[in-house]
Amino acid sequence: MKKMLARFVCLTMPLMALLPLNAQYAKPGSDVTSPLHLLKPDYPVPYEMPTREAVLTVADRVFAYLDATTPYELVDKRTGQAPNNLSKPDTNVTIKQGDFRLTSYEWGVTYSAMLRLAQTTGLDKYADYTRKRFDFIARVEPFFASVDKAYPKFRNPLRQVITPHALDDAGAVCAAMIKSTNGDANSKLRPLINRYADYISNKEFRLPDRTLARNRPLPNTIWLDDLYMSVPALAQMGSYTGQQAYLDDAVRQVLQFSERMFNAQKGVYMHGWVQDMDPHPQFHWARANGWAIMAMSELLDVLPATHPGYAKVLAQFKAHAKGLVSYQSGSGLWHQLLDRNDSYLETSATAIYVYCLAHGINKGWLDAKAFGPATILAWNAVSTKVNDKGQVEGTCVGTGMGFEPAFYYHRPVNVFAAHGYGPVLLAAAEMVELGKNKKFGLNDSALMLTKQ
Repeated sequence: MKKMLARFVCLTMPLMALLPLNAQYAKPGSDVTSPLHLLKPDYPVPYEMPTREAVLTVADRVFAYLDATTPYELVDKRTGQAPNNLSKPDTNVTIKQGDFRLTSYEWGVTYSAMLRLAQTTGLDKYADYTRKRFDFIARVEPFFASVDKAYPKFRNPLRQVITPHALDDAGAVCAAMIKSTNGDANSKLRPLINRYADYISNKEFRLPDRTLARNRPLPNTIWLDDLYMSVPALAQMGSYTGQQAYLDDAVRQVLQFSERMFNAQKGVYMHGWVQDMDPHPQFHWARANGWAIMAMSELLDVLPATHPGYAKVLAQFKAHAKGLVSYQSGSGLWHQLLDRNDSYLETSATAIYVYCLAHGINKGWLDAKAFGPATILAWNAVSTKVNDKGQVEGTCVGTGMGFEPAFYYHRPVNVFAAHGYGPVLLAAAEMVELGKNKKFGLNDSALMLTKQ
């Protein structure tokens, strides 16, 4: 027996010597028997290019919720029924209450998003959402204007439409209204559009160089948010009326805001700039950066390439996009303060970035190879923030301006923060379009462009 064992060892030793040393001692499930680089990672969000059906499942959940909770009808507060007579002013007549206000700037974003969804999907129900509510607003505006004249202290549900007092009142809804007209110069919305545009161009406070500004929270303050509250409306008015002065003003705002507020080293904007403050505290609030890049995106959509400011606006858009993707978290979402990773992850800003990055790819402004994977990851993260009811979770509530970090770190989040809904629908619309134009897949386990 000993002789047989010795003979076996002698025969097998040369064969063992031919194997790598680690293979001689390999265990089941080790790097030798299983290529560890192919193990499936435990990603916190889906890690794949979503299908059109998957994107629309999310969008339709949001749509169903909004359609059910934003009624467009009048009600008599005394009876709870529709009013019988609108021939004279009556403060008992109001708009039936829903979860959101039909004329807020957040809903201007939502109206534009519904129109964009209709464009990319071919589904009329989305555009109908916007048209029905705009038709309603145009129809009841004369009645509420008469109420405003007779009872100026009454809390008028259409005050923002009748007498806008801030860019928030005017810009986003104005832009959406123009888009909904499809270029019809005689649209019933035209008087409302003109009123909004007049406020932006002629009545809002400006600095001596014509930069749009506010006198709050301190005198001569520029809010980054105001790029979106003005530029899309100015751009749309330029396209709608053919008057270049509107486009010139829109370009002026982008370039003069950027000169004061864009941190070229970081690639992102500060939230607020105060003329007499030195130094200027830089807090790079995520949603305000979203408003800025979306304003540039909307301007580029209608600004002729021959306009003297086109190249500068496009360069600024690209610089901002490059800066933003550098701060994306591993979950796909962006932080409330972009460059402070201990601030919370926020949904509305992330959704805006999805839209702008995807739109930039679809329009040829951004390289699909460089920006596509980050965009897909971000959409997948956003999709996990839409609950079963269609509500958007993780959205920061309305936010003023602060000059220390605690203000931004501790802003509440709420499903009734209206700022999240339009951006999520815009993101869905552009992801549908992205799926038509580009093909992304896994290459050695990583998301990347596979076909132009």
